[in-house]
Amino acid sequence: MQWANKNEQTVYANRWFSVNLADVELPDGRHLDHFLIRLRPVAVATVVNDANEVLLLWRHRFITDSWGWELAAGVVEDGEDVVRAAARELEEETGWRPGPLRHLMSVEPSNGLTDARHHIYWADEGEYLGHPVDDFESDRREWVPLKVVPDLVARGEVPAANMAAALLLLHHLRLGQDAMP
Repeated sequence: MQWANKNEQTVYANRWFSVNLADVELPDGRHLDHFLIRLRPVAVATVVNDANEVLLLWRHRFITDSWGWELAAGVVEDGEDVVRAAARELEEETGWRPGPLRHLMSVEPSNGLTDARHHIYWADEGEYLGHPVDDFESDRREWVPLKVVPDLVARGEVPAANMAAALLLLHHLRLGQDAMP
């Protein structure tokens, strides 16, 4: 059963997002008003080193008043290539410049409310350039063993679903069945 967006009006907009009101037609012909948020694409990146440790940020999110492990992430600027944005965000937030980035996954974190797409990349090498320019983004940056990722996710220490999915996939790709209990 497919819903149809018959009309959409912007209620509020800024450079980060817009809040829109859509006139949605249901398959039976009824209409309903549906609010949605339109967002820029988000680029996410990390590095996994030879010791199978992943570079993470420990940060506080004031909106949910929660602490957790995350990957470096940020919006893709107008005209910016997604892969370059991912590399830029990693360097700005961690001080590490990634080697060649590989696409890990693209996800829609909340597709019933927003059109946000998060594009997640990883590299298996990186170069430390120094203290991060955007050190205010996180309390600390650490190399965390991939083998502990499932426990971190289970304990709620990776609260963002997109980050949990990416880390679990990296865990599987790098450690596979060898990491299972």
